Amino acid sequence: MKDDFTELTYFPGCSLATTAKENDRSLYVFCKRHGIKLKELEDWNCCGSSSTHSIDHHLSDHLPARNLSLAPPDRPLMAACPNCYRQLKLSHLRLLQNPEAQEAYKQMWGREFDPDLKIMTFFELLSDMVDAGAFDTRKDGLKGLKVATYYGCMLARPPIMRNEKNFYGFMEKVLAAMNAQPVQWEQSAKCCGTFLTVTRPDIANKTVEGIIGSAEQVKAECIVTACAMCHMNLEIRSKLPGKTPIFHFSELLSLSMGIGGGMGWFRRHLIDPRPLLRSKKLIG
Repeated sequence: MKDDFTELTYFPGCSLATTAKENDRSLYVFCKRHGIKLKELEDWNCCGSSSTHSIDHHLSDHLPARNLSLAPPDRPLMAACPNCYRQLKLSHLRLLQNPEAQEAYKQMWGREFDPDLKIMTFFELLSDMVDAGAFDTRKDGLKGLKVATYYGCMLARPPIMRNEKNFYGFMEKVLAAMNAQPVQWEQSAKCCGTFLTVTRPDIANKTVEGIIGSAEQVKAECIVTACAMCHMNLEIRSKLPGKTPIFHFSELLSLSMGIGGGMGWFRRHLIDPRPLLRSKKLIG
């Protein structure tokens, strides 16, 4: 690989530690198979991404900053959740540009701000692995699986992050390399309405119905998400006939290596994907 990512500090965030444990476990298994050691950030806290910014601006700054203060300086800090990554990276960029904030950071957390701390996404790790040929030996790992790739809005970047790498289209590239069949559809970057789930469930329901319906119209057999929160929202609000299975990207990556059928994480899905996977002979 271009960079030495054999050992990473891992920030799971609230979703992967609770409702999306199958995402967390499949990510761990995938990384271990490729010789990448994930060390969970000790005593991490919620990054505050879901609602803190609308309630308390200072708390919204302090929550991700505390996580940065806990990160060891000798290895990158990786987040699998796009929104967790955005919060951590935003905090680091704002501190980097504000010496006064750095001093306040030192006073609050008892540690110097680390301007060189690398904060990365799971997609960045995968991109580096793709360039190094990590998937070249599993060309038929997902043979024939028709997949609608769903990014939602979580890979969008605020202006301060405009120079960050854009990963739209990346899942299609990886899935095609494993002989899956990514379909073309119109909803891949549409917000699923996760943040309206409590306040306006009527809007969230209608939005999800449109996304699932669009995937079914183009004959997708399943949907794969880049975000655990999107995954949850699509599953719990999917009411259309057919019940299209929803996968985490890490699950399909592990499955491409022959891992997953006996790991138990597919049982956690509200829409059971195992009948589809058996029909494709991807699990026993």
